Amino acid sequence: MCGIVGYIGGQQATPIIIDGLRRLEYRGYDSAGVCTITDGCVEIRRSEGKLVNLERLIGERPLTGTIGIGHTRWATHGRPSETNAHPHQAGSIIVVHNGIIENYLKLKEMLKARGCQFLSETDTEVISHLIEIRFQETGDFEKAVRQALSELRGAYAVCVLCQRDAEVMIAAKQGSPMVVGLGEGEYFVASDIPAILSHTRNMVFMEDGEMVIFRSGQPVFSTVAGEPLEKKSRHIDWSPLMAEKGGYKHFMLKEIFEQPRAVRDTITGRLLEEQGDVFLEDMKLADEELKSVDRVCIVACGTSWHSGLVGKFLIEEMCRIPTEVDIASEFRYRNPVITDKTLLVLISQSGETADTLAALREGKSRGAKNVAICNVVDSSIARESNGVIYTHAGPEIGVASTKAFVTQLVALYLFAIRFGQARGTIDIDRGRKMIADLVHSPSLVEDALKLDPQVEKVARTYMTARDFLYLGRGTSYPIALEGALKLKEISYIHAEGYPAGEMKHGPIALIDENMPVVVLVPKDRHYEKVVSNMEEVIARGGRVIAICTEGDEEVRAKAEVTLEIPPVPEDLLPLVLSVPLQLLAYHVAVLKGTDVDQPRNLAKSVTVE
Repeated sequence: MCGIVGYIGGQQATPIIIDGLRRLEYRGYDSAGVCTITDGCVEIRRSEGKLVNLERLIGERPLTGTIGIGHTRWATHGRPSETNAHPHQAGSIIVVHNGIIENYLKLKEMLKARGCQFLSETDTEVISHLIEIRFQETGDFEKAVRQALSELRGAYAVCVLCQRDAEVMIAAKQGSPMVVGLGEGEYFVASDIPAILSHTRNMVFMEDGEMVIFRSGQPVFSTVAGEPLEKKSRHIDWSPLMAEKGGYKHFMLKEIFEQPRAVRDTITGRLLEEQGDVFLEDMKLADEELKSVDRVCIVACGTSWHSGLVGKFLIEEMCRIPTEVDIASEFRYRNPVITDKTLLVLISQSGETADTLAALREGKSRGAKNVAICNVVDSSIARESNGVIYTHAGPEIGVASTKAFVTQLVALYLFAIRFGQARGTIDIDRGRKMIADLVHSPSLVEDALKLDPQVEKVARTYMTARDFLYLGRGTSYPIALEGALKLKEISYIHAEGYPAGEMKHGPIALIDENMPVVVLVPKDRHYEKVVSNMEEVIARGGRVIAICTEGDEEVRAKAEVTLEIPPVPEDLLPLVLSVPLQLLAYHVAVLKGTDVDQPRNLAKSVTVE
């Protein structure tokens, strides 16, 4: 949530900051602002709403200067408004902040007693006043920031300027993501890589409790407590064009159509076809460690939780080991039974999801082994895990996850093969067959994308429905959940996913002639049972949209509409079934006129609890 961009160098800061904030719009926000300092003069522009409002304001009252900070805000403390928008200034100090300061009320009372007057409802304004008070006491900008940060409790990523030390920018993080970009004589700070990728690919990923001071010359890294640090930069392979729309109307549609490429990138270099095994370069768990595992616990949120549900089927089927799937926000609050023989699998697109990161730390504190599945290189979860499987989806800008979800499924499939080989439950012949299936999976996803024109017609037919029901069995059940979530997220239509066999235990009461029911009925081991469930829907007047296997005459004869996918190996069905459901949600949302890439009330990365 929220976005920070900071710049110090030889160029005008404002265009760079605005461009970076625009590239962070996918994170979700309700207001925005920019501050620059030139000739010792501080200029701040803030606006409620979208960036276009801020740009209009800057057009009327331009900002100049080669040092500046900017922010897009997601309201936590205080309603969306210009007054609550960042940056916040107190005396000489200007601050932008992501996160939540848990002890801000106590600090605010102390600061009020010192004579500070507050103009906003935010916790962030406490930071600016606190640094200003410490600056008055010490006369040293750097010391003031260090002292103030040591008094904060909670999560923060901050970027700070000082009117009386106008050639310096300071940034620090604790619990919220922050990356530093290294250019030629210029430097950048951002909440996420895409904000600064068009300027540099050399990045330094900051850890919790770290600070960077940008003074003339190289940035200087240290802990907040003042201990010097040597930080290595990492070259990012994403091209800036990967974060652009590339001719598509929306990022979401572009990312749906990028899925064959994303799947290829995720499997490339990892398949040992002769051995029937896979190579996971960053997993760092030896076969002996994997053999010692007696239980797997997959932990994730939202769409990643749905991929984890598919992972449960794969791991139990291929590795014959008990597997459970936990919602991260519940995991650490229920006193989970974790031992040194438990393997935690953490799934997060961003690698910064606060609840998933907290679950990782809880598991580590109890001695559990762990491996992360992430898209963002060197993210917090990736860095803190014993090992990581990167999905190589590339930047995902649309808030509603598509290619990240599909590549998570691929990563789980790869992990299950590797795990099964280590445990001896997958022999060479079975491994070779599974890898051969995986090699062909990108073309199967491409075939499913050819349904797009048909799906758009279906969307036109059903777009006025108030409710949808999605049904599936086996690995199709999590995909039903995911399909319903996609529709809810971007079209604002109420939708529910259910195991098809559970329909009789309640949801069947909702079915009438106005209820579209999306039934996932591919040719798999559950086919006959799902056809029977579909007939129960039809008998009650439900309007069935069936996702079935090509040439299925029986389903064609029964359903109101069919969308037919190519024949797919059963374990890989989730990859292909996801595609028409993503397209259905997308086209319904477009027809209803919603903001597809930035749906209301949602953020791409939930980096606060």
